[in-house]
Amino acid sequence: MPGAAIDLQPTLANDTVLLRPLRADDWDALFAVAADPLIWAIHPAHDRWQEPVFRAFFAAALASGGALVAVNPVSGAIIGSSRYDLGRALPGEIEVGWSFLARSHWGGATNRAVKGLMVGHALSAYDRVIFLVGETNLRSRRAMEKIGGVLTDRVDDAEMAGTTVRHVVYAIDRAAYAANLALPGNARRA
Repeated sequence: MPGAAIDLQPTLANDTVLLRPLRADDWDALFAVAADPLIWAIHPAHDRWQEPVFRAFFAAALASGGALVAVNPVSGAIIGSSRYDLGRALPGEIEVGWSFLARSHWGGATNRAVKGLMVGHALSAYDRVIFLVGETNLRSRRAMEKIGGVLTDRVDDAEMAGTTVRHVVYAIDRAAYAANLALPGNARRA
């Protein structure tokens, strides 16, 4: 049933990445990834690499009940995180966001794998998944387009790093997922 409750902290996996619920004891490993200023250089929250700022981000992620860490299935190392949220979504929608990956996993299959797993899981209960992306964050906007995200006419303004930042909203519905993310053998439950 679209819009029905789903597990917002599932364990999902494919050959590229393992996603599991974020835990308080993930702090050291996740901050070790997030402490790279180049990850955040063109992100609206460009100061998120700083420990006090990331502590607030981490606490909010834990409190959200929808945060997942991304783990390299070969090494077991934490390589990033993402999360589900319903706060800015319309009926029948769920948001995937707050995502970041270690630079060693940029430009390859990892972002597609993370989003594919999360979107596939979300579409088992929701009609559409939305992503809010900083309007000037061209790297993230290109990444959304690569995985089949469709730019909508919706925007959201939020305070980030001491300034108001406009976010554009991308969406992926079931048809877009089937065409762009549902690769044979891509999604499986861990």
